[in-house]
Amino acid sequence: MRQVIALERTAMAISQDERAFFVALGSRIAQQRRDSHITQVQLAETLGVSQPTVNAYELGQRRVPVSALPVLAKALGVSLEALLGESTTAAKKRGPAPKLQQHMERISRLPKPQQRFVMQVLESVLAQQGR
Repeated sequence: MRQVIALERTAMAISQDERAFFVALGSRIAQQRRDSHITQVQLAETLGVSQPTVNAYELGQRRVPVSALPVLAKALGVSLEALLGESTTAAKKRGPAPKLQQHMERISRLPKPQQRFVMQVLESVLAQQGR
C-alpha cells in the first residue's frame, strides 16, 4: 500500500509554473462563475463532480481535467481561450458578438418564465427601434 501512495504522490507533483497556471485558471473560473451567477453546486452538477472539487479547482488545489475544459467554458459562457487566459486579437476585433453570445448563453440557463420575460423585453425594444 505504501508503494501506491508513493506513486500517487509522485504523479501529483507539479512545477511552480504549473501551480501558478492552475491558481490563475481557478481564479478565472471563480470570477466567471460569479459573473454568470452560477453557484459552485450548480457548476459541480454540470461537470459531474462534487462541490468541494469545484472549490479545489477555483483555489488551484486540483488540476482541472483537460476533458472538462470545453464543458466548463460552455457552462460559464466563455471561450476556451478566455478560460485559459489567452487573448486573441480576432476575438477583440469581433466587437460585441462574444458579449452578446455570453448573454444568450446565460439567458438560456434561466428558468422558462424568466426566458419568456427577457424575450418580451427584447421584442419590445426591437419593435420600438423598427418604428
